[in-house]
Amino acid sequence: MAGHTQNEITIAAPVDLVWEMTNDVEKWPQLFSEYASAEILEQDGARCTFRLTMHPDENGTVWSWVSERVPDRATLTVRARRVETGPFAHMDIHWSYEEVPGGTRMVWTQDFAMKPEAPVDDDWMTDNINRNSKVQMALIRDKVEQAAASGRRPEPALTTD
Repeated sequence: MAGHTQNEITIAAPVDLVWEMTNDVEKWPQLFSEYASAEILEQDGARCTFRLTMHPDENGTVWSWVSERVPDRATLTVRARRVETGPFAHMDIHWSYEEVPGGTRMVWTQDFAMKPEAPVDDDWMTDNINRNSKVQMALIRDKVEQAAASGRRPEPALTTD
């Protein structure tokens, strides 16, 4: 058995602004409430390898891992995976964006499996990811909509050929 989640939200902002803000990994600590820091380790064209560090959990444990992210602006998709998997056997994430009436639909799909020795199983992690994704997506929606309302303009889209 493996874990699978899919969560989505509509953000009342142009797709270019949503794309820019949600793909600026260095600024994720200001966008997500769970990350204390995001450090870019390597940038190779569109591919970005980075370390995320969370705020301490209720037991004071600080979780940190390395992930890789490959955005494709032309298709409005991002493929990501954990490089340092920690308790996961694997963790693959797909982000997609779509212009819809009233803004931008953002979808996160996560496919994963927990290692047999992990402290939690696939079902527990599925519930946890679903719960947390809704919280983080709502925070992101609010921050992007606030930026859109203040007149923030997206940076010109970078293209990689």
